[in-house]
Amino acid sequence: MTEPKTKIVQAGIGSDPAHGSVAPPLYLSSTYLWPSPSEKREYDYGRSNNPNRDFLAEALTEMDGGAGAVVTTSGMAAIDLVLNLINADDLVIAPHDCYGGTHRLLTHRAAQGRIRVAFVDQGDAAALADALSRSPALVMIETPSNPLMRILDVKAVCSAAKAAGAITVVDNTFLSPLRLRPLDLGADIALQSTTKYINGHSDIIGGCVVAKSPEHVEQLAWWANAAGVTASAFDCHQTLRGLRTLALRLDAAESNAKAIAQYLTQQTHVTAVHYPGLKTHEGHDIVMAQQAGPGAMLSFEVAGGLDAATRFCQALELFKLAASLGGVESLICLPETMTHRGMEESARREAGISESLLRLSVGIEAKRDLFADLMKGFADIQ
Repeated sequence: MTEPKTKIVQAGIGSDPAHGSVAPPLYLSSTYLWPSPSEKREYDYGRSNNPNRDFLAEALTEMDGGAGAVVTTSGMAAIDLVLNLINADDLVIAPHDCYGGTHRLLTHRAAQGRIRVAFVDQGDAAALADALSRSPALVMIETPSNPLMRILDVKAVCSAAKAAGAITVVDNTFLSPLRLRPLDLGADIALQSTTKYINGHSDIIGGCVVAKSPEHVEQLAWWANAAGVTASAFDCHQTLRGLRTLALRLDAAESNAKAIAQYLTQQTHVTAVHYPGLKTHEGHDIVMAQQAGPGAMLSFEVAGGLDAATRFCQALELFKLAASLGGVESLICLPETMTHRGMEESARREAGISESLLRLSVGIEAKRDLFADLMKGFADIQ
């Protein structure tokens, strides 16, 4: 059986029917010729379909083991798209410690009366069971959670959610299908921001939704076309180009993250380290059972509160202060004032997000250079 990393390198290669180019061409046309008024070709209008979008969708479908994929303009568009699978006033169960953008979207969709939402600590068996007893239509799962890296047993949560009659959706942005395949663990849908690890170069915005059933694929594709949230040809072309090196990038970044996590545990000014690759991390056994690796995202807390965390960020040079993740370069962010500032302070505290929490997206630079940069941060807050 061909390995996933081989399949993503080969995706779309040699598919040019006109000139036999090795790399797939970029099809920028917004519209396509009809042979007659009652007959159309495979492609007719760029919003509805495009060869580059199809190349990427096929590769992502293969990676996740789904029935099909819809490629969207952003990761948030992907999350919003799946809400079209449920009806007005249906209940959505979401993690209480989810990504700030997800929390904001669901909160305001609920305020519009489009859905009802309950943010639940899904790692608390009693709290999850109570939420599921309310007959939710959709359960969203995020593991590792953003930014505290909490781990959920995907198979167990999906099983319980399905028993309650809910559609299960896993946000797999932090790991990609090379580290976690949610559909194999019972999820109905896997989604992610392709802006992050899939593209991997911090120069394209995109998202994708991969569904297990053809029926969900058909519904999602219809809504994506109707709402106009399908990704552009150029973005898909570049994302597929980035995807080809995912295995190499992720291996290198994960190796760096493991080393940095160990380094952080030895620092006197660090009060907590959150990384699924540490044996002391809660849920490490689940990680070993359901994932192919811990990933390259981690977070840690420093003594001294918001002021110390701010000074730490500003002392760094290699770790750039930015809110995204998953690129070849290393990034640092302060969720309190950046990625999760859209959440109410009470919601941040309930989720366990402190004002001194720092999140790292570890890149592929040399380890010794990354260590040296972090030392500058610690020197500034001593």
